[in-house]
Amino acid sequence: MMRDFSWTAAEKKIARSAFDLALGRELASVRHEVESVLAESRDVHAVWRVHEYLSDKRLEIDAKYDYRYSVLVSVFARLVQEGWLSEGDLRGLAAEKLEAISRILGLGRP
Repeated sequence: MMRDFSWTAAEKKIARSAFDLALGRELASVRHEVESVLAESRDVHAVWRVHEYLSDKRLEIDAKYDYRYSVLVSVFARLVQEGWLSEGDLRGLAAEKLEAISRILGLGRP
């Protein structure tokens, strides 16, 4: 069950930093993958495979990275689950938000 959380100015700053950190990590991973495919392939058609990969990733990333405060706790839980963030990256958020993230991840008490 999601609820509307209030976000302090300090939490908004922490949230923005964590969000940008995760996005940067994931984009760096995408870049690395593209560079690897192009470096390892002598096939000129690899460009089209890269294009398809990037198109798919763009849709996935655009859907995942939603910075609306009403869904941000869920977004952070997903980013932790996928390894783009650690719980330490969220340090400084209110305990209620961290507990909600833990519940979503199945780490907290029901």
